[in-house]
Amino acid sequence: MLEHIIPSKTRRKILELFFHEYDEHYYLRSIVRTVSEEVNAVKRELDILEKAKVLIREKRLNKVFYSLNRSYFYFDDFIRLFAKTNYLSLGIRDAGSKLGKLKFIALSTKFAKRIEIKKDEICILFVGTIVVPEVTSVINEAEKIFGREINYTVMTEEELTFRKKNNDPFIWRFLKQPKVMLVGQEEELVK
Repeated sequence: MLEHIIPSKTRRKILELFFHEYDEHYYLRSIVRTVSEEVNAVKRELDILEKAKVLIREKRLNKVFYSLNRSYFYFDDFIRLFAKTNYLSLGIRDAGSKLGKLKFIALSTKFAKRIEIKKDEICILFVGTIVVPEVTSVINEAEKIFGREINYTVMTEEELTFRKKNNDPFIWRFLKQPKVMLVGQEEELVK
C-alpha cells in the first residue's frame, strides 16, 4: 500500500484528491474539508508539493488556488499510480475472488485521465474465468460514483489468445494504448 512509499497520510490524501480529479483547482479550506486533516498539516504538505513542482500555486482575488502541474516530470507515472486508488480499482480489489479466477485486469489510462472513450472502445478488460454478475455489480457501483458509463469487456484466456492471433482490431486497439494493470503483468497480456 502507498503508506509505505508515501508515509505522510495528509500528503497521500492530497495527492489522491488532485490525481483523482486532476482538472480541478482547489483552495486551502476546500482541501482541508475534503481530506479531513488539520489546516496546518495540509498547508505544510501543499508547500512541500509546490516546492517539488507537483502543484502550482495561483492567487485569484483573495484566495490561493492549487492545481496539478501537468508538466511535472512524473505526472503520467502518478496518474497511473493513483488510478489504482480510485473507486473502481478499489472496488475490484475489495471484490477479490468473488470476481472469479483472474489472469488480467487492465484499466485504460484514458479512464484515469477522463479522456472520452468512444463507444467501440473499452475502459477496462477482464481476462480469466470471470463471474460476470459480480463484475457487473462492481462496475454499476463505480458508474454511480463517476457519473458516467464504464465500457468493459470480459473474456477467457483462450478467447484473448484467439483474438490476438487473428489480429482482432478491437482487442489490439486496447492493448496498444497505455494502461494500468490491476491484475497481471502487461508484458504477458500483450505477448
